Amino acid sequence: MKRHDRAAAFGGSDGHAYSVAIYVDETPDERGRHGASLLFVRWSPAGDAPVGHVETDVLAWDVSPDAASDRLKAYSLFDVKAALDEAIARQPEEW
Repeated sequence: MKRHDRAAAFGGSDGHAYSVAIYVDETPDERGRHGASLLFVRWSPAGDAPVGHVETDVLAWDVSPDAASDRLKAYSLFDVKAALDEAIARQPEEW
């Protein structure tokens, strides 16, 4: 993800368009580590407004927020797409 100068965008397994951002916990856990997750914003069919989101569990940990973020920036776009589809699959049926 680090190679791109903009947020990556994907078509989800549910047929909707998503863009991705990295979310990092501001407060460290009891071990002093910051967790980093991927947050996927779901866009309206027209692509003009966000209409929801899905997110991953924590995918990376490190001693600083920047270091935890850097771990996710090293993910390939294939890995990010797989994380999106997994997050979509975890959503309740009525979503």
